[in-house]
Amino acid sequence: QVQLVESGGGLVESGGSLRLSCAASGIGFSIAAWAWYRQVPRKQRELVAVTYSGGMTHYGDSVKGRFTISRDSAKNTIYLQMNSLKPEDTAVYYCAADPLATAQAMGHDFPYWGQGTQVTVSS
Repeated sequence: QVQLVESGGGLVESGGSLRLSCAASGIGFSIAAWAWYRQVPRKQRELVAVTYSGGMTHYGDSVKGRFTISRDSAKNTIYLQMNSLKPEDTAVYYCAADPLATAQAMGHDFPYWGQGTQVTVSS
């Protein structure tokens, strides 16, 4: 079974930095499409960043210039480097994977999700 395990969340003061990690297991090839999402209670899930095997990336408007998504294909792991954190970045952060990018091609949601990791930014 494909499983995504996240780590790196925690409490940080405004202006600080955190790096989230998400490692995939149960799959024997490099994942084609990865994403980070975040969600706060009573609000819609928000796309933070997405990356594809060819190196293309996309960021949500609220994090452009502050967050960077990267990957280590050999380890099937992605990272989210978060700098200049703000209180409004407080959320549960989820990684998601679409191994062959087929669900994305069909306009469907990512088929695999991590359990989420809490990021809290104090004011």
